[in-house]
Amino acid sequence: NNITSTMKFSMTVGALVAATSSAFAPSSTLRGSSALNMALQEGQTPIVIGLAADSGCGKSTFMRRVTSTFGGDNCGPLGGGFGSDGGWETNTLVSDMATVICLDDYHLNDREGRKVSGLTALNTAEQKFDLMFEHVQALKNGETVMKPIYNHVNGTLDTPEKIEPTPVIIIEGLHPFVDERVRELIDFSLYLDISPDVKLNWKIQRDMEERGHSLESIMASIEARKPDFDAYIEPQKAFADYVIEVLPTDLDKEDKKTLKVRAIQKKGVADFNPTYLFDEGSEITWTPSADKLSSPAPGIKLSYTQEEYFGNDVAVLEMDGSFDNIQELVYVESNLGNANSKFYGEVTQAMLSLADSPGSNNGTGLMQTLAAFAIRELYNKKAATAKLSANKEVAAAA
Repeated sequence: NNITSTMKFSMTVGALVAATSSAFAPSSTLRGSSALNMALQEGQTPIVIGLAADSGCGKSTFMRRVTSTFGGDNCGPLGGGFGSDGGWETNTLVSDMATVICLDDYHLNDREGRKVSGLTALNTAEQKFDLMFEHVQALKNGETVMKPIYNHVNGTLDTPEKIEPTPVIIIEGLHPFVDERVRELIDFSLYLDISPDVKLNWKIQRDMEERGHSLESIMASIEARKPDFDAYIEPQKAFADYVIEVLPTDLDKEDKKTLKVRAIQKKGVADFNPTYLFDEGSEITWTPSADKLSSPAPGIKLSYTQEEYFGNDVAVLEMDGSFDNIQELVYVESNLGNANSKFYGEVTQAMLSLADSPGSNNGTGLMQTLAAFAIRELYNKKAATAKLSANKEVAAAA
């Protein structure tokens, strides 16, 4: 394989520290920026990444994979988060290279206000799209904004916080692709698509087994959300460049825990080349050797196909089943092309560095890691193009 000869093993930099969710202490002053070193270079235009997904679909785990891919020792909540010296309850995560903005912060009403309006947070009438657009545009122009905060702990709208532009801006939440003006500002868009069956299984596992909820209450909760999800969230799939689709396994119809995960990659996107298995543009189904990649029942199967998705040509990489040992994933990695790794084994090492995160033993973690590497490559290409353009301008002016 052409990627194996030029790369070698190394461990990726550590994961993003999760934000705290302690009780909120009120503050009457505007919040300042974090002390992290996130300076945007003169003339640099940030790239904007959009991630759409319903709540409870693994966005936070995916964000850890993305931010850790960019590296840097400083990772965590803006201002240190609640409980730190001078910190506050925040949904914003920052690293040396990236800022992750939670779009819940642009809710029109607080929790009590939504009780009055009778609308859920999924309804687009409950989102401040004009402000969201103004802020994303300002950040892309290298400007600082004062962003509102939606406090998930007590459901209030808190004192705004100062957001400074960084090389990578990630907006994640329920509605990143609803507003056409915001879509125009996004350089790469992703959608986490968890099938209804998997959502139900996850919710049963969490709410029934861990929290003691009844099956009836769980079903009622899902059914209550479904109309708004179908109307306002799911249609955004059509705008995504990269969809990670999580489905029940096809290998055993009785198995409710094993997952089939598909990376649906749009062709023809600027600075993005879909990852392929063995031979680009081909149709392949592959059952890896059990001696090289051990997996529990019902086994493991990969495939690579060319399909159409919402009228767009896509390349689909699929993994059905889970594996026992992350280190053995290098066997699969060695047969991938356009994985955007810097050295042989980097995908596997990135998975190892977040081994305790959900999905690290199946296609969820693999596809999220490949998407994170694609984002890093996209940034590097755009940064190189911008630098070349700037150098030409300097040369022309000399």
